[in-house]
Amino acid sequence: MAKKLPKQYESIKKRFSAYFQAVDNLGKVTRRAGPIDKKTSQLIQLAAAAAFRSEGAVHSHAKRALEAGAKPAEIYHAIILLTSTIGFPNVSAALSWADDVMKVDN
Repeated sequence: MAKKLPKQYESIKKRFSAYFQAVDNLGKVTRRAGPIDKKTSQLIQLAAAAAFRSEGAVHSHAKRALEAGAKPAEIYHAIILLTSTIGFPNVSAALSWADDVMKVDN
């Protein structure tokens, strides 16, 4: 099953191909730069996305974390750990975005 990518992502990729390739390569290089495994790397990036209140990035990294073998409980824990750093309202928002990916009914 093919992944449906956001329209904005596809638009940037089409309109600015050299830029997009550079960003894609940067991501690949940084993931290979050290000993952190793919699942942990996605959980770290998920936490950063939550801290920046980036709904799209939370969706993306939650999906990628699941694909890398993270369990839903690990995704939720990565977000909940941020409470004392970013506050409950921000954590609540990030949890709702993670729920979107995991199709959780509230």
